[in-house]
Amino acid sequence: MHIDILYHDNHLLAANKPPDLLTQPSGTDRDNLEDQAKAWVKAEFAKPGAVFLEAVHRIDSPVSGVVLFGRTSKALTRMNAAIRERRVRKQYLAIVRGRLPKDSDTLVNHLRHDDHQATVVPAGTKGAAEARLHYRVLHRGSGSVLVEIDLETGRYHQIRVQLAAIDCPILGDTRYGGPEWRNPGIALHHRRLSVPHPTRPDTIVIDAPEPPGWRRVLN
Repeated sequence: MHIDILYHDNHLLAANKPPDLLTQPSGTDRDNLEDQAKAWVKAEFAKPGAVFLEAVHRIDSPVSGVVLFGRTSKALTRMNAAIRERRVRKQYLAIVRGRLPKDSDTLVNHLRHDDHQATVVPAGTKGAAEARLHYRVLHRGSGSVLVEIDLETGRYHQIRVQLAAIDCPILGDTRYGGPEWRNPGIALHHRRLSVPHPTRPDTIVIDAPEPPGWRRVLN
């Protein structure tokens, strides 16, 4: 087993999830990052009994990047509160098909989540929630664009559906109209997570390198 540990201390652990791996157990025999991280902690610190480790947040199976776990119940509770209070910053990278009309912009939509799919709907629709993100173009290639995305809200499939709604779907994301590509998963990567530490006054910033093969696609 290989797991890319990005950060760990007595309270938190962060790992770089590869694409096409579940974040947490699903009740099936499919492998997942949480079980891998527990096995790593058990081996690294010679834990004789059960390991407490629970995801603070999740990313979709085809998405790669930073996943943060609480190593204690206190840390988990405080991290969950930080997310509710919007004191956590999540930054993503995506490669999209098409030509984004602006080099940077804020996208605001109302999304409804139904049957493992998110849909853009009019404001005021029953069950809809506002979704906001800001994007910035980092590189324009031949038919594809690398964008940096800062999330203001955390809705189901938010980045995927909002980019698809402006005719710039993510490579590999065939669920939302994206073209197939040769790499695993889809071209969406949780690049950076900034969170207040649960027991210290400082903020920690955790970075995950982009998956191999991305630059080849852009070039």
